Amino acid sequence: MGTEMERLAREQPGFLGLESVRGADGFGITNSYWADEASIAAWKSDVRHLTAQRLGRERWYEDYQVRVGRIERQYGFER
Repeated sequence: MGTEMERLAREQPGFLGLESVRGADGFGITNSYWADEASIAAWKSDVRHLTAQRLGRERWYEDYQVRVGRIERQYGFER
């Protein structure tokens, strides 16, 4: 389902990117980046995304957290 949701998110207007990592213990974090609040709201209300959320609560997740934040700047280094 995660792969399908990533594919679907990439098709949405305002999608900027996605980063995801999962540890050996199963703990994971996924960050998705969007152009604006309207893009986030559209993704949140997508019927296929809503179905995936419902299935996640019913089948896969004991708990989860959603955080919405704004990236003010980004920089890095790569050799």
